[in-house]
Amino acid sequence: MRTAPVLLAIATYVLAASAVSAETVDVKYRGPVDLKPFDCQSISRSSFINRVCYDPRNQYLVIQLKDTYYHYCELPKVTLDALMSASSMGRYFNANIKGSGKDGPYDCRTHKVPSY
Repeated sequence: MRTAPVLLAIATYVLAASAVSAETVDVKYRGPVDLKPFDCQSISRSSFINRVCYDPRNQYLVIQLKDTYYHYCELPKVTLDALMSASSMGRYFNANIKGSGKDGPYDCRTHKVPSY
């Protein structure tokens, strides 16, 4: 009869561990985004880009610039790879990903935004 307390303890541990590993960030112009389906990398070699999270299935980029998360839609993996290997990630981002107004090549106002 001691099985029930042990199973309860295991279930509590599993639930607590999964709650700790779940992460949601607040993305500017979007709101909360659960990063579970994303591959995220912290960036230490850039003074502008702190973190890059990419969902390859939806070609969806969530990127932390300084302290703010932004999102970019329908961004091909080849563009992400070029960003990650650029000698200056900030310069590459500004020249190839970021746009001004609604004219950005991956602006989520003019591209499909995934629903999670």
